[in-house]
Amino acid sequence: MNRRPDHVKLAVIQMHMTSDLEDNVSRAVQHVRDAAKQGAQVILLPELFENLYFCQVEREEYFALAHEIEGHPFIGRFQELARELNVVLPVSYFEKAGQAHYNSLVCIDADGTLLGNYRKTHIPDGPGYEEKYYFNGGDTGFKVWDTRYGRIGVGICWDQWYPETARVMMLQGADFLLYPTAIGSEPAEVDTPNSYLMWQRAMQGHAVSNSTFIGAANRIGKEIVGGLEQTYYGHAFIADYTGELVAEFGETEEGPLLFDLDLKEARKFRAGMGFFRDRRPELYGPLLTLDGVTRRS
Repeated sequence: MNRRPDHVKLAVIQMHMTSDLEDNVSRAVQHVRDAAKQGAQVILLPELFENLYFCQVEREEYFALAHEIEGHPFIGRFQELARELNVVLPVSYFEKAGQAHYNSLVCIDADGTLLGNYRKTHIPDGPGYEEKYYFNGGDTGFKVWDTRYGRIGVGICWDQWYPETARVMMLQGADFLLYPTAIGSEPAEVDTPNSYLMWQRAMQGHAVSNSTFIGAANRIGKEIVGGLEQTYYGHAFIADYTGELVAEFGETEEGPLLFDLDLKEARKFRAGMGFFRDRRPELYGPLLTLDGVTRRS
């Protein structure tokens, strides 16, 4: 296991996407380089940054965007980049595995080693976010990885709305939590207050109840897919272990957003708050059910 650091410099990337994989990957690489030049050690890219957010619509042809890990068109490139820059890179991608398809993420350590693969657990299904058409539900369970710069836990977009995701990763010993996302406007027919404020507050709540730093990356810009249009609202941010926003982009900035995480102080604060001391897991049986009724055989 790597030594647990007291400080880590985190960067979350905010960027626009096009329908050209090479264009997106090249810009992502440049953003990573820019972040590393500013001292970032862990650098988070947005969800599915390789293309437009195709899940706006249900189209068979978009399954062709998926690739297996072996021989993947850009994961190896980010492994080389991580090794060159001595940075940790959680990288989102559309995974094909046999006949299954997943919204996945690999964690690449600072020496270029692939530490593992996480498949998104919670898959949304609604206007503008038709992910259940494309993705199987993840089967990896929640993951944390021991990296050169601490033990990190990473959920993917819709996972960020679930307190169980954050709690499990913290119980597994995560030093801080990351969420790559692709989130923005809803279709005109949907009347919902799903603004960036609500999106941020959900994760700020996880930061508070787990006394941990949280970073979220997002895309920006208008994307038209299959005749439908969405505008991604950016607002990538980093929250501290009290839930305060300590770094935030607006709707249009593109590039890396950095903050120095004082993990030693967060560990001290977390222990003092007692949230993990006072847990009563023997009473949480209803959480393992869909209807809240614990049944005994």
